[in-house]
Amino acid sequence: MQRLTTGWMGALLGISLAITAVAQSDAQAAVTRSEYCSRLGLQLDGAIRTKAEPGASASQIAQATALQDKANRFCAESKQAQGIRTYANALKLLGVTPVDLNQ
Repeated sequence: MQRLTTGWMGALLGISLAITAVAQSDAQAAVTRSEYCSRLGLQLDGAIRTKAEPGASASQIAQATALQDKANRFCAESKQAQGIRTYANALKLLGVTPVDLNQ
């Protein structure tokens, strides 16, 4: 009887370890919308600083800054999809390609 119980315990342990490994790899690969908001916000900060140097249009920087404020509000209000779109529009306005979710 004890051998049977030990065998089942070993099988259950093996299955649970396999499930845990798969769940962790999926969790690491997925980027939440909140994280994406943060990444785009940092990218936009850098783009505005770079474009603020000579050669960029002051009106483009002002528009991008206004969009950044709007995106910050969206992300803070749990409207991440709208925030992500707004960040992406601000980056495109400055001629920058938004970061990819899969990186």
